Amino acid sequence: MSFSIQSVYNWYRDTLRNPKYRWWIILGTLAYLVSPIDIAPDFLPVVGQIDDVAIAVLLISEVSQMAIDYFKSRQSQTASDSEASTGASEGTASTVDVDAVSVP
Repeated sequence: MSFSIQSVYNWYRDTLRNPKYRWWIILGTLAYLVSPIDIAPDFLPVVGQIDDVAIAVLLISEVSQMAIDYFKSRQSQTASDSEASTGASEGTASTVDVDAVSVP
């Protein structure tokens, strides 16, 4: 089993997107950020803050991406509902066939 940052990131992202564990991951991340027990303790000048900033950025980026996806799906769902109620679709245009006749 190889350990890599990419595998940890993928695990975090997949678990965060799972509705069953979403709030546990968010609460655990927030607890880690305020906890004095870290991978790199906060009393170290620069290294102590780097892990906290990296984890905070990861949490904020993933939660904001999930929010964007949610609002896009709601917007498309609302648009499809309004199209269904009016009976028209934005992407379809009706065509008219015309026969050309020459006039002498």
